Amino acid sequence: IYSSDKLLTKSYFESYALEVYKEMLLLYCEKARQYVNSQCADLEPWQIIAATLLLTVGAVRAKAFLFQQESLTSRIKKQAFRLIRKIPFIGSSIQKKLNKALDDMSVSVCTLKEGMSYTKLLPAQGLTQKQVLDSIRQYQTLNEVQWTKGKVSGAVYWGDEKLTELLVKVYGEFAWSNPLHPDIFPGVRKMEAEVVRMACTLFNGGPESCGTVTSGGTESILMACKAYRDMAYERGIKHPEIIAPISVHAAFDKAAHYFGMKLIHIPLEKKTMKVDVKAMKRAISKNTAMLVCSAPQFPHGIVDPIVEVGKLAERYNIPFHVDACLGGFLIVFMEKAGFKLEPFDFRVKGVTSISADTHKYGYAPKGSSVVLYSDKKYRHYQFFVAPDWQGGIYASPSMAGSRPGGIIAACWATMMHMGENGYVDATRKVVQTTRTIAAGIHICVTMRHTMPGVAEHFINDVKEGVAVIMKNPKEKTTGMGAIYGMAQTIPDRSLVTEISCGFLDCLYSTEVPKVQKNHHTSKRNHMNGSSKTH
Repeated sequence: IYSSDKLLTKSYFESYALEVYKEMLLLYCEKARQYVNSQCADLEPWQIIAATLLLTVGAVRAKAFLFQQESLTSRIKKQAFRLIRKIPFIGSSIQKKLNKALDDMSVSVCTLKEGMSYTKLLPAQGLTQKQVLDSIRQYQTLNEVQWTKGKVSGAVYWGDEKLTELLVKVYGEFAWSNPLHPDIFPGVRKMEAEVVRMACTLFNGGPESCGTVTSGGTESILMACKAYRDMAYERGIKHPEIIAPISVHAAFDKAAHYFGMKLIHIPLEKKTMKVDVKAMKRAISKNTAMLVCSAPQFPHGIVDPIVEVGKLAERYNIPFHVDACLGGFLIVFMEKAGFKLEPFDFRVKGVTSISADTHKYGYAPKGSSVVLYSDKKYRHYQFFVAPDWQGGIYASPSMAGSRPGGIIAACWATMMHMGENGYVDATRKVVQTTRTIAAGIHICVTMRHTMPGVAEHFINDVKEGVAVIMKNPKEKTTGMGAIYGMAQTIPDRSLVTEISCGFLDCLYSTEVPKVQKNHHTSKRNHMNGSSKTH
């Protein structure tokens, strides 16, 4: 387009259009102002102030209601179930069934042998060592699960007699030690440092890698989440979020609950049961404090795509935690045992922390785990320091203050006693046994299952048990099995919470269940039947 004196360029039209838009915006603003003023013309100033105040308070409350850690859908469901339970007939019926479930649970957990009772007061005169040991042997008779013969999934990962003898001696040597006082117990400090360094080396950490010993997998996970929450706060993130697969361990739910974080669960790919990496990418936002994957995860024993998620972590500069609590001390030896795996540890760029339990496939006694970081800068966010306490400077590396030095010493002794060859051999046996059992059904396989005949016995028991069930598929389940089954089908999850709290109460109960006598009778009749069915 030409004018008489110049060519009207594209930039000229753009600047002209911008001026037009500005004029239009000013015009609409003026009309809006006139409209609001006309609506307020008959109002007194106090009415305008009151309306503004009410609208502001309403907007703040609406924001607080809509934007919470728990989703709006979940909260609406909870409120609906609360209202349903207030309906007289329905509420009483639900409570009756709930009480029945809690009574059944009490019988399953708190039942004693005939003639036994709970001790509720300190003995007036202390018992002799012989009396204490006799009582201990009585308590041991309460156990009916034959875990020493490999008849349990998980829970006990070895229990070798010779190793147990060694650990008892080591623990005895350090029973009174406490790493809170490294000046008094320098040997424990040295052993903890060496456990961490050995673990860092196993997971291919560099010279700057570091970590701490914790009381178990849950504390290791809590510590990593706490570190990344504080790191997020420092970066200006006010509402930090954890992005993790739906299959991730419940300890991450606990961490989110404890530390005021939001846990965003990512679905799994249906064919592989691995986390959907594309969905994880879509979930990343300005509030993302950490990414999580499992190696392997508990529900299916699957290792998530660590390499792919590591690329996401690198691209968006987000800390990435790999939860290897369950099988960490198994998978680090699989390659040397002849079983190839994709990289899952600090070899993967983007992985900034790993949790792994030494008291599982590390075969150390219960109460020990490690949380590892690729760099000391991450571990510093885990530490707690109270510099102005009147008792002095208080600094602790993890949740606990005082910690059992005996457990650390026993963990160190286990790792030193096993050595690389011992772990590789154990890993080879566990994986081979797993593949034997996998043809029938898959469980959490431990060293106890590698004993001759255990895997075959288990598969036969499962087949016989299934045959019994198929003969009477509608027969009611009793005991804890019934409670677990019911809990999975109840849509009101607050009821499941009540049942779970009842279970935890049972663990600390010193009251004999009222129905214990009937339970003993039925139990004896049951035990007279097939032991395999039992």
